[in-house]
Amino acid sequence: MPDPKKSLLERLADFVTPQPVNPSALRQELIDTLREAQIEGLIDADALSMIEGVFQVGQLCARDILVPRAQIDWIDINQALPEIIKSVIAAAHSRFPVFEGSRDNVIGTLLAKDLLRHSSEKDFQVRDWLRPAVFIPESKRLSVLLRDFKDNRNHLAIVVDEYSGVAGIITIEDVLEQIVGDIEDEHDVDEEADNLISLDNGDIRVKGITELEQFNDALGTQFELEDVETVAGLVIQHLGRVPKIGERIQIDGIEFEVQRADPRQIHILLARQLSKKSDKDLS
Repeated sequence: MPDPKKSLLERLADFVTPQPVNPSALRQELIDTLREAQIEGLIDADALSMIEGVFQVGQLCARDILVPRAQIDWIDINQALPEIIKSVIAAAHSRFPVFEGSRDNVIGTLLAKDLLRHSSEKDFQVRDWLRPAVFIPESKRLSVLLRDFKDNRNHLAIVVDEYSGVAGIITIEDVLEQIVGDIEDEHDVDEEADNLISLDNGDIRVKGITELEQFNDALGTQFELEDVETVAGLVIQHLGRVPKIGERIQIDGIEFEVQRADPRQIHILLARQLSKKSDKDLS
């Protein structure tokens, strides 16, 4: 704990003075001191959030924030060109992992700009325009990955598990969002209608920022909690923590499955209504 007898500036100065301390303890003391500085108005809340994000990046690994393989917008090299173009336009990403045969056999990365600029050329072949795929282990530190992205001018990496299977992907944007929060680009859709998307299997894809009122209207639920306005807030308050990717949480007949999240917030969930039979089986 910070020494209350020292002034705030004296405590900040201590952090640049070499001394044999536990790194974790020093890190926490620095964060506590910076939070006090924010309370006293020396730094604003956004600056504090980014500083804390920098610390988190130093502690997190690729597995903590990757986009799971089930959520990846893949390109199959054996698809017909019109189908590939249709998929690229619909997904509106700038980069796509391309596989051949199996999704564990990633043969490269396709840039949307390469496809859309040159697909009308005679004898165009997608394979000729693939960029080399970058593979990283799940255990790779985000701080190291960010430096690699910068040094190699690469923006997407394929995350592989211990058996060399594809666990997911991670982009430079995913890493930067741990520091500065969500980064919305010209392709991000924020219309309220897109907060809830019905999937073919009956599940509902829900953005964490979806307001409870909108969710209730769509699913006929009656979630209403004091000081909770979003679906993400509902799940976090129910658990008492931010859940991990893949976790399933049941609340009043609705099962929420976390599809995308980081240590600070939930981004995407799947919501499904449990049948009466399922409820009985679970009791």
